[in-house]
Amino acid sequence: MDLRELVSALNDFASPALAESWDNVGLLVEPSPPHTVNTLFLTNDLTEEVMEEAVRKKADLVLSYHPPIFTPLKRVTWKTWKERLVVRALENRIGIYSPHTAYDAIPHGVNNWLTKGLGACTSVPLHPSTAPSSPAEGTHRVEFCADAEHLDALLSKIKDIPDISCLTTLPARVEGEEQTRVSLNCSKKALLEVVALLSQNSLLYHKTQILLLQKPLLPHTGMGRLCTLSEPVSLSDIIERIKGHLQLPHVRVAVGAGRTLESPVKKAALCAGSGSSVLKGTEADLYLTGEMSHHDVLDAVANGISVILCEHSNTERGFLSELRDALAIHLQNKIDIIVSEKDRDPLQVA
Repeated sequence: MDLRELVSALNDFASPALAESWDNVGLLVEPSPPHTVNTLFLTNDLTEEVMEEAVRKKADLVLSYHPPIFTPLKRVTWKTWKERLVVRALENRIGIYSPHTAYDAIPHGVNNWLTKGLGACTSVPLHPSTAPSSPAEGTHRVEFCADAEHLDALLSKIKDIPDISCLTTLPARVEGEEQTRVSLNCSKKALLEVVALLSQNSLLYHKTQILLLQKPLLPHTGMGRLCTLSEPVSLSDIIERIKGHLQLPHVRVAVGAGRTLESPVKKAALCAGSGSSVLKGTEADLYLTGEMSHHDVLDAVANGISVILCEHSNTERGFLSELRDALAIHLQNKIDIIVSEKDRDPLQVA
């Protein structure tokens, strides 16, 4: 497939618009066109060892779940390992694409794969995603009625305000008088100017309606998951299930205050990777994630919530095999898709 065609297909699989605002997703490194992709190489982290594997296996595009370029590069030299990744990629005509938190949000993504480690359960996003695009422009809608005497001057001033859209006028009869109903959409910043303008006429201002325009929530899409198990299971059994699902010999466990390893778990909140900010404040019997700060673990335990930590990328990497099969279907088997054998969590138990 042509690289640009493939990138379009990958964006259809998981829209980059679903990623968190702080993230750096999409095509990060692009060889000069035209660039044909015969082999797509999947990895959780693009390290130098993984890049050498991609070169050996003649990859044309690396899909790295974590973006190897996150903070801006001021130069591309041989000095730092991330700069060397870009050099090696371009020397070998290998593109780099990263989905990161877009894959966290989608219904068929990393967090849904992680829920399978709990056993039979239902789940909903902890922080639902809103539709990335919506017909409504602006953040607020303002509606008011004005008589003919004030209408033209008012509309002229409103049109001078930036970020005004969908301005419409319709005849209206208010308290027996012929007037004009004005409706407009505006940004939060423009709203202040519109309100200031309308407040110059107290009668007009008191009859003004302001509506907050909210984008619709996307079903089953968003950050984190709150899982309700079909049947309560002891914490010790959940630990063994998680270890089996993630193929780990051990995990780190903090037992909630007033709980034991035999205490039942009915509700579990989870987030792949670093889940402190996503899980914080959620009522559950268990938090499952890769890593949390020491103080966030203490807070959870004090609130009677047990915590299972598996190390950051161990809660993500196993998804790659499932992703390979899903992408093969999505891309209609047009290219070879392989999973890195060198990719691994940097932390080991000595």
